[in-house]
Amino acid sequence: MPENSTRNYYVSLALCAGLLLSATIAVFSQPAPAAHSFAVAGNRFLLDGKPYQIISGEMHYPRVPRVYWRDRFRKARAMGLNTITTYVFWNLHEPRPGVYDFSGQNDIAEYIREAQQEGLNVILRPGPYVCAEWELGGYPSWLLKDRSLVLRSDDPKYTAAVDRWFARLGKEITPLLLRNGGPIIAVQVENEYGSFGDDHAYMEALKKSLEKNSLAADVLYTADGPEQIPNGSLPELPAVINFGTGDAKQSFGVLDSLRPDGPHMSGEYWAGWFDHWGEKHHETDGAKEAAELEWMLGQGYSVSMYMFHGGTSFGWMNGANSNGTNYEPDTTSYDYDAPLDERGAPRQKYYLFRDVIGRITGHPAPPLPPPTPVEPFPLAPVTESASLWRNLPKPIESDTLLTMEDMDQAYGYVLYRTHLDAGDGGELVLDGLHDYAQVYVDQKLAGTLDRRLATDRLTLPAITQAATLDILVENSGRVNFTKVIRGERKGITGKVTLGGKEPKHWQIYSLPMDHLDQLQYNFELCEGPCFHRITLMAVAADTYLDTTALHKGMVWVNQHPLGRFWSIGPQHALFLPAPWLHRWPNEIVFFDLMSVSGELIKSTDKPIFDTAARHE
Repeated sequence: MPENSTRNYYVSLALCAGLLLSATIAVFSQPAPAAHSFAVAGNRFLLDGKPYQIISGEMHYPRVPRVYWRDRFRKARAMGLNTITTYVFWNLHEPRPGVYDFSGQNDIAEYIREAQQEGLNVILRPGPYVCAEWELGGYPSWLLKDRSLVLRSDDPKYTAAVDRWFARLGKEITPLLLRNGGPIIAVQVENEYGSFGDDHAYMEALKKSLEKNSLAADVLYTADGPEQIPNGSLPELPAVINFGTGDAKQSFGVLDSLRPDGPHMSGEYWAGWFDHWGEKHHETDGAKEAAELEWMLGQGYSVSMYMFHGGTSFGWMNGANSNGTNYEPDTTSYDYDAPLDERGAPRQKYYLFRDVIGRITGHPAPPLPPPTPVEPFPLAPVTESASLWRNLPKPIESDTLLTMEDMDQAYGYVLYRTHLDAGDGGELVLDGLHDYAQVYVDQKLAGTLDRRLATDRLTLPAITQAATLDILVENSGRVNFTKVIRGERKGITGKVTLGGKEPKHWQIYSLPMDHLDQLQYNFELCEGPCFHRITLMAVAADTYLDTTALHKGMVWVNQHPLGRFWSIGPQHALFLPAPWLHRWPNEIVFFDLMSVSGELIKSTDKPIFDTAARHE
């Protein structure tokens, strides 16, 4: 290489190196993103050192179609909220031990990111127990397979499972904490533990697990009913209180007496209520709630209303209440009479709350996004059906009864079948029926038993020749409240006797109903427990499926488990979101335990609720 060329080469190389060094220095000399902080100072919260009043609403990511998350966040901002609160539902994310799902509808990290993008902070309630009128309070049912494991306790098997779960959840959540640039300002430790027990060592261990697994936000806190604070709180953490309409002044008075130096916050202000099957649909006084909200905000207190938007407990995810003797399963709809109704439309109390928040804060809310269209659609008549009896899987042969958990089954139905000899009959007793059973002799319905009504026995006439006894049991929703959760296995949890004798051998069919594509349909009329398939011509609009002509069962749309129906009400229409529909074709399958010829399912543009209790 000539001398001049060599010199020019090295000059160019030096210039490039200098530019690279300058660029590197520039990158590393850029100021780091401003650190944000959230803290408690006396009776109030501080965000970046400045007083901050939390005005939040609860909304759960699995109860709102993913496509609609952003719409609902914008409606939250338009009502004046600055924060969204959500539970984390363990059973969705770990359906089998060590198998995790944070995709699609379960993408909680994306949910939190979208909240931040819409200008909302986030309060996270990771449980592991969440209540929430959700199946088993959010616990995965596989925890109950080991009958020695004790939920919500210091049992090492339980705490080890929780710790593994928190370690995996931390991978999703840690980047979204406020100090890492995310919107999560606070994390709740457990959930209303004071209504369950008073083991403070258990609560301390959960707190340490959150910290160890990088799930601890700047502020950790506990939430309980006011009188339960001594049982469920930790002295080093702020305690917030949960209560309903009309209880604000009395509840904050109790908080003042127990925690005079702590922040004033309602962690759940119940701006509505949920429904049980067979009871009336709940509607609450929005004007009274707005006046109470105005009083709380006017005092400078922080509030999270439960719910801002309830949405839908799609599929099998409804919970149930029980005090150990009763059983009250929840409906699929989680409308809750919240400010946004089940499909996300503002109701009157939304505007009342919006006016209150704007008046107290002095900040005008942004405009509402355009409404989502809702329409009824034509449905083809039922032409294809499939009898359950003709579509049974291979059974498990067993000399003892097995529960769903024993068979690694979470939801759906289980069929118990045994042989009867001539002369068999008498009182049939199902010990530990969980939850609803139809009894058949040679596939003819002999009677129905219902845990909800505390019925667990019926009389079968003596048969004159050998026959088959079938007991078809539905999981109507695992209890999500009280110590009943610890034994909330599904199917028949005890034994079966007929005329005082136990059958010697069983064929047990696990029916999770998650393989609808394997059903063998035909064009014959089908009565009794049957699947029915129809088509829906749709456009891009929400709708409701009118189930008033059906009896009891489940609906799927394009393989999505939509929800349950039951003629006892109060819910008689299932919300069907537009994102679950195609232009053509849309497949609707419904399973009715008591199918009759000619029954129809229709589409409507409105929910259908009973406002009075029914006792069918």
